[in-house]
Amino acid sequence: MNVNQSAPPVPPFGQPQPVYLGHHQSSYGGQLGSTTAPTSYGAYNGPVPSYQQTPPPGVSRAPPSAGAPPASTAQGPCGQTAYGQFGQGDVQNGPSSTVQMQRLPGYQPFGSAILAPVVSQPAVLQPYGPPPTSAQVTAQLAGMQISGAVAPASPPSGLGYGPPTSLASASGSFPNSGLYGSYPQGQAPPLGQAQGHPGAQPPQRSVPLQASSFTPPASGGPRMPSMTGPLLPGQSFGGPPVSQPNHVSSPAPQALPPGTQMTGPPGPPPPPMHSSQQPGYQLQQNGSFGPTRGPQSNYGSPYPGAAAFGSQPGPPQPLPPKRLDPDAIPSPIQVIEDDRNNRGSEPFVTGVRGQVPPLVTTNFLVKDQGNASPRYIRCTSYNIPCTSDMAKQAQVPLAAVIKPLARLPPEEASPYVVDHGESGPLRCNRCKAYMCPFMQFVEGGRRFQCCFCSCINDVPPQYFQHLDHTGKRVDAYDRPELSLGSYEFLATVDYCKNNKFPSPPAFIFMIDVSYNAIRSGLVRLLCEELKSLLDFLPREGGAEESAIRVGFVTYNKVLHFYNVKSSLAQPQMMVVSDVGDMFVPLLDGFLVNVNESQAVITSLLDQIPEMFADTRETETVFAPVIQAGMEALKAAECAGKLFLFHTSLPIAEAPGKLKNRDDRKLINTDKEKTLFQPQTGAYQTLAKECVAQGCCVDLFLFPNQYVDVATLSVVPQLTGGSVYKYACFQVENDQERFLSDLRRDVQKVVGFDAVMRVRTSTGIRAVDFFGAFYMNNTTDVELAGLDGDKTVTVEFKHDDRLNEENGALLQCALLYTSCAGQRRLRIHNLALNCCTQLADLYRNCETDTLINYMAKFAYRGVLNSPVKTVRDTLITQCAQILACYRKNCASPSSAGQLILPECMKLLPVYLNCVLKSDVLQPGAEVTTDDRAYVRQLVTSMDVAETNVFFYPRLLPLTKSPIENTTEPPAVRASEERLSNGDIYLLENGLNLFLWVGAGVQQGVVQSLFGVSSFSQITSGLSVLPVLDNLLSKKVQGLIDSLRAQRSRYMKLIVVKQEDKLETVFKHFLVEDKSLSGGASYVDFLCHMHKEIRQLLS
Repeated sequence: MNVNQSAPPVPPFGQPQPVYLGHHQSSYGGQLGSTTAPTSYGAYNGPVPSYQQTPPPGVSRAPPSAGAPPASTAQGPCGQTAYGQFGQGDVQNGPSSTVQMQRLPGYQPFGSAILAPVVSQPAVLQPYGPPPTSAQVTAQLAGMQISGAVAPASPPSGLGYGPPTSLASASGSFPNSGLYGSYPQGQAPPLGQAQGHPGAQPPQRSVPLQASSFTPPASGGPRMPSMTGPLLPGQSFGGPPVSQPNHVSSPAPQALPPGTQMTGPPGPPPPPMHSSQQPGYQLQQNGSFGPTRGPQSNYGSPYPGAAAFGSQPGPPQPLPPKRLDPDAIPSPIQVIEDDRNNRGSEPFVTGVRGQVPPLVTTNFLVKDQGNASPRYIRCTSYNIPCTSDMAKQAQVPLAAVIKPLARLPPEEASPYVVDHGESGPLRCNRCKAYMCPFMQFVEGGRRFQCCFCSCINDVPPQYFQHLDHTGKRVDAYDRPELSLGSYEFLATVDYCKNNKFPSPPAFIFMIDVSYNAIRSGLVRLLCEELKSLLDFLPREGGAEESAIRVGFVTYNKVLHFYNVKSSLAQPQMMVVSDVGDMFVPLLDGFLVNVNESQAVITSLLDQIPEMFADTRETETVFAPVIQAGMEALKAAECAGKLFLFHTSLPIAEAPGKLKNRDDRKLINTDKEKTLFQPQTGAYQTLAKECVAQGCCVDLFLFPNQYVDVATLSVVPQLTGGSVYKYACFQVENDQERFLSDLRRDVQKVVGFDAVMRVRTSTGIRAVDFFGAFYMNNTTDVELAGLDGDKTVTVEFKHDDRLNEENGALLQCALLYTSCAGQRRLRIHNLALNCCTQLADLYRNCETDTLINYMAKFAYRGVLNSPVKTVRDTLITQCAQILACYRKNCASPSSAGQLILPECMKLLPVYLNCVLKSDVLQPGAEVTTDDRAYVRQLVTSMDVAETNVFFYPRLLPLTKSPIENTTEPPAVRASEERLSNGDIYLLENGLNLFLWVGAGVQQGVVQSLFGVSSFSQITSGLSVLPVLDNLLSKKVQGLIDSLRAQRSRYMKLIVVKQEDKLETVFKHFLVEDKSLSGGASYVDFLCHMHKEIRQLLS
């Protein structure tokens, strides 16, 4: 598979253009596939759509305190209908100034009554508007209801919002089947009912939720829930932050002992609770429990034919508290499904300022109308507080996750390339921002006002164009930089190192040939693959062959360089044994064109496995290998990438030598942070040199034991590279995964020697950056290499008051060298709204992006702080965000109610998944290297990847008819959702698990595994047999589809119910309590509620 991305053409933008062909919408898998750019840039002259009203005039901004230096110094829809043509009365192509971008209409004043807790009304999303106001989740653990509430704010009227989500509480007793608990013999685990607020129900219907079915106990009392919410293991919550003077701390909660496992025959479900009834206990303001007034629910009454719970001779016992119904709390699956139904059928048009995009889990098309696509930039909030005081009060991080070279589906056009000739791109003289749709042209088009710093600039004569009656340039729709959110400029020589255009980049393959690498079969497998893979190096659009040159090095304790010049009959080897003073022994013949030297390269790759077949050398070096590759690129005066294939801890005498410092005793101590820090500063110094040269490093690790990933990954991390890890590599088990990752890594389009800068309009500024890059100053993100999978997360802070009318602007400028050696600037622009009401902020947040930021913030925090401190910080921040909403945006209600904003109702469940992750709360089986590996992996993940990584997808494969070929609807990641008569597929972006229930029908087992019974299935199987039947083809197709959506190959692992591998599988059922001590979703929600009440008391 070739994943090369075609380069967009360079149309003559000064001439009238043919009409743009529009987007014909066909299905695509994830973001995979090549991108074909349209052949021309069309004239966008459609009428203004109804939602784009005439905006008020703009307001000039004061100039910033200092101008920034120039950058040079510095999922596809399935089965959807096609959409119409641009320019045919569809939508207007992007505005030319900030003020011409219509901000989202306000909302109507809310009412003042709390909705009845039994009403379950779906949240109705407007096509291009924000979601409804708030879901008020009243967690009922012994008396907390789930209900909707209203907010007292009264901003301007406009777009009407649907009623708040109201979740009914249904109470009952449940077996708390722990994460590692086993099912009763021959019996399916309990199954939950449908999710809390079904999106398919019309709002008029009022349907109380049913309690989930469960297995009552044979004897004894029910499992008692923790009354005050769990305290996470090893955790105590500190005092209030200084910004919370009214914070009142309370004693640490006491966790109750777990109850006994419930067993026995199932009975009928209890009747639904009447709206006027309150179950057992009400959570009082002071945190104590007491009986509620009024009639009691009859949930505790015995089932027909069953003994009463806790029954014993004598007078009747008081009713025990009820366990919170998991179906009555916000469901990630339901939210994802609702968003797909509401927003997946229409294209997302980016012409409206501050518009919240569909979720990353929704397949949708994007029409660029002046703002960058959400595939390039996603924000934690699309409505920024006007003042820093308001931002501090809300505690919602203001951040953007930027993916500058994101791959697009085939239906969407790649950014157009604009060539302004020798004069280069037009920029603001003061702040150096690039020309964009928000710049305002004045004085008949002879000057323009910068939208970032308000500076008035002259328009060069060659760029001049007249204005129409609205003040817009008449050629606005012929120029991408005046009408689109994303585009590219061809850079001039001024943007190049040493004022010289760059040479095409080079790839150097550096292969460990020590004993472990030879014995495992890695070297032979790799050499065989490279023979064919080198024909698929990335290339520019219409090029017949790639401009990239290649070189080869092998190493153990010493380095071997190879001359593969095309004029040679056989390759020549040169050995450098003085690894302390590394140099490149040859220049001519080391980096060569693949086509010219094909025969010599093939001969070399045939010889390498034979040359080292009998080696007994077990020691390796590492730093000198990177040094050698970097020096080779420096000698060739080009940027490039090193592909390192390494197997063991580098203990040979050489610079960068490491020792084994793995010590699990440090976990949960103040010294735990040292496990994530590099052993030596030598690798940071080396990385800095690599970045200066434009030398990116991709590292493939094949360890059999500890290799100190925390240190070895420093250079890949700081150069914008990737790390791949294959522990205990075996060719028969890991070949497919390794080769798939390698092919994709070699073929993907990369920007070399890159510098990225984020500019903002007056009032906010970029203050912090997260990702795989190097920073030499506070503004320029330097990347030796940047591919389409990597993101840079940027946090913003206020430095002045923002204007609600003007909004806020971001511009991301990436200067890079293309695969053909062309210097380019890629520009992404985004306009956001500003607000003076907290309700507006909470209504326009994006929880998936918020979790992406919080995870990266926490994962960086473990480098300098104890893990417990990092966890506490996350919980405190989440509690402050939700407490601020409760205090300022929700109507007055009982302190026993947990009230969550509609846009953030999944924040607790997702945050709990981050807290339970291997980095912040490792299980006993998680190695130090695994934790360091995951930490650096998450650092540059995009929002879609963190979403599925922290909350995996669980798909039932045998519940729908075999003939149904569409992807089955996911279920919640909990053991309660598993049925022992079914098969489930779980994916988290890195792994695939196929869980097989012990009660699966014999015919299903035969169709999928080719064996006659459950006992004959091989546990741990990584490849399913290819069989000629519908079920086998359906499952194989689904697995292929899931793999195509992810940036790394997901290895399949078959897990049988009650097998030892099930422990690993259950680790990913993130709504349950984890073996490492992580709280269940229900318990964490109660704990969150307690934290919020402490902040409000």
